[in-house]
Amino acid sequence: MPYAKVNDITLYYEIHGEGEPIILINGLGTSSTSLLRYIPIFTNEYKAVFLDTRGTGRSDKPDIPYTMEMMADDIEGLLDCVGIQAAHIYGISMGGIVAQHFGLRYPTRTLSLILACTSFGGPHAIQQNDEDMNEEADTESNTNEKEMWKALLRLTMSDKFINENPGIINEFIASLMEYPTPPHGFLRQRQAIENHDTYDRLPEVITPTLVIHGDIDRLTPVENAKIMASRIPNAELVIFDNMGHGFWIEAFDETNRVILDFLKRHSQK
Repeated sequence: MPYAKVNDITLYYEIHGEGEPIILINGLGTSSTSLLRYIPIFTNEYKAVFLDTRGTGRSDKPDIPYTMEMMADDIEGLLDCVGIQAAHIYGISMGGIVAQHFGLRYPTRTLSLILACTSFGGPHAIQQNDEDMNEEADTESNTNEKEMWKALLRLTMSDKFINENPGIINEFIASLMEYPTPPHGFLRQRQAIENHDTYDRLPEVITPTLVIHGDIDRLTPVENAKIMASRIPNAELVIFDNMGHGFWIEAFDETNRVILDFLKRHSQK
């Protein structure tokens, strides 16, 4: 199993395929196993790098304050360890926050940014309504991990998709539970999200950027994507109709067509 000593921790990572590198960054409280469906999507043309962010999976989980800058520095350190000078950065939800900070801190190492169902944070961010916020908090407090993830998926995807695709749902839940995140890892990542704010710095992003979002996202309202795309120079915005926070699972094929088209147009080959 490949591990890299990065900053103050050891990170677990995997590399699949050859070509221009793309780094995939997972969401809150999840490990890279949640993204492994992407292996066959990218590996025909790209070198896909998956990692367990600090606090999750097989990476170290120090019980200290985390910041998004710290997590972006982890990505930069991993690139050094595996000999990658620059990469496309694809972040989902919390991963999209890490990607923003990476793009701002390391612009010359960022070929492009793909920011999925994420937010710039801070006082300018559009918050959930009270009902959705309370439901998310209640869900995350469930001590039965399997039931917690089932409930969170009901917040992110339509009942129709969940009921008609039990194989995909069960496989995804199993991937989330394979390397459980300890409560302190979840909490430290959550605190880092709450303390993040890139609103004022978004106009400094110099790399090609794709912002993708679902129009009925109950966890991160779609208005955040619209504001983000308006503040990043020349950013592209794609909004998926009748999709929530988990559009990248529910509309997997369509999402990947959009991403692959974006990557092709911004390839450095």
